[in-house]
Amino acid sequence: MAKKAMIEREKKRERLVARYAAKRTELKEIANDESKPMEERFKARLKLAKLPRNSSPTRLHNRCQLTGRPHAYYRKLKISRIALRDLGSNGKLPGVVKSSW
Repeated sequence: MAKKAMIEREKKRERLVARYAAKRTELKEIANDESKPMEERFKARLKLAKLPRNSSPTRLHNRCQLTGRPHAYYRKLKISRIALRDLGSNGKLPGVVKSSW
């Protein structure tokens, strides 16, 4: 149950990042523009701080699509090493054969 919760939480973060991306970049441009007055830049930083935390792209993590595991993640396959091993051993991944010696 917890596995699916983490996967859903990550999907929710992805939606929030996409939703607030334009507003976030706009506020960052204002806040970092040296030609603007200090008050206007400060207000932009306050507005940026009031955005949802999960709308920041740095909050996103690569997670296994099957187990929700955040470590040992293969980007090409979007699964963790453990899921890769299980699927490969069961013959469910085309072109992947479990090696033994």
